[in-house]
Amino acid sequence: MPVMLEVKNHVAYITLNRPEAMNSLDPESIADLAEIWTRVRTDPDIRVAVLTGAGEKSFCTGTDMKKAPPPTECMAATYLREGQPLLPHMKMWKPIIAAINGYAVGGGLEIALACDMRIASSNAKFGLTEVKVASLAGLNGTQALPRSVPQAVAMKMLLTGEMISAEEALRYGLVSDVVEPSALADLARTYAEKIASAAPLSVQATKQAAVLGKDMPLEHGILYSHLLWGVLRDTEDRKEGFKAFGERRTPEFRGA
Repeated sequence: MPVMLEVKNHVAYITLNRPEAMNSLDPESIADLAEIWTRVRTDPDIRVAVLTGAGEKSFCTGTDMKKAPPPTECMAATYLREGQPLLPHMKMWKPIIAAINGYAVGGGLEIALACDMRIASSNAKFGLTEVKVASLAGLNGTQALPRSVPQAVAMKMLLTGEMISAEEALRYGLVSDVVEPSALADLARTYAEKIASAAPLSVQATKQAAVLGKDMPLEHGILYSHLLWGVLRDTEDRKEGFKAFGERRTPEFRGA
């Protein structure tokens, strides 16, 4: 299968499984991912997702140019009917962790930019190289990269198509952690299980406040956070959290 899914302990582990093609995305992979993201978003048993690539050479290198189907209609007709084929399916309030094991190039980096947390192996490389093939990082790269790293670094990467190393990505804040390739899966699992053990509605509300608040004036973002705090106040999980704290035991959250 071009994309594999395993659900364990409330965590969805998603693996791009085309290592022979640097985990690039062919039409079947894109269709599989759309179905998987829909399940992650709608399955109440899933609280967090981890996205990675098979092998240690590549996370994802974007579209498989050898298998990209030729256009059958004008761009306006396709775009207005379908929009983007992939990233809209990733829009959810459940957290997504990108475990970047090797090259994250082109659409692969754009997918990683759509994730909430990014951790990387020491051999990872990051780049938006579209200008080198007369294209443009049109999924989200021209907008998300300047919001994720310093403007000067983003513009250098976008305009030259140059890649940066894992160490540089860590220094610029593009990723939060860099570990040896053999340790990446364990680190992703550790973070995912920590998130999954927390109250799911609280985690989702926290993500919503942080994501939407970025585009608000500070005072508006604070007021919105207060509103979400009030929404959570009467949940059964909040009652369970306080009760478990008083009883000195691990809470059992149900997402209610």
